Amino acid sequence: MKSRINKILEEIEIKKQELKQEYLNLMDKYSFTFVKWKIVFTREAREANKKQKISVFESIFSARVREVLSIPFIYSMIFPALFLDLFLFVYQNTAIRLYKIPLVKRSDYISFDRKELDYLNWIQKINCLYCSYVNWLFSYAVEVGGRTEKYWCPIKSAKKMKVSHDWQRYFADYGDPEWFKECFHSIDEYYKEKETK
Repeated sequence: MKSRINKILEEIEIKKQELKQEYLNLMDKYSFTFVKWKIVFTREAREANKKQKISVFESIFSARVREVLSIPFIYSMIFPALFLDLFLFVYQNTAIRLYKIPLVKRSDYISFDRKELDYLNWIQKINCLYCSYVNWLFSYAVEVGGRTEKYWCPIKSAKKMKVSHDWQRYFADYGDPEWFKECFHSIDEYYKEKETK
């Protein structure tokens, strides 16, 4: 029997599908399409976007001192991010395969589409590429971790955490041993249901 928590999580999943549709609606609103996984703007949209571009010179000289001082700290995070990416690759190709958990497609979580925006100058594009990589890498890591947690410890926390992964709705309620036994080491049927959404 589904708990009230699971019913709420299912409602959230429905809202996520509605949100996905709203992202698709942006294509009409901002005049772009996907052609073989590449974003293509109409000529008119590209020309309008280029008119909104801030020059590199203006970007450099409008930067605040605190922003300039933060650059080494921000960009030094690339090293742990690259190690995380490497270790996720190794982990997926060893432990995840041994558990027979379907691998997480990296391309579903990491996107570099901001480089297609003509209203960004090259400094902004570099910053956006960096942010895209690091932030989406963390989302990718959460999905890998969520699948592992579903396999080994599919139990909801006793309290609502600030952020959780999508696998929580397949976890047993905290304090429900029967549901836990049903969920433990089972992933196939849950994965199939989740991937169809």
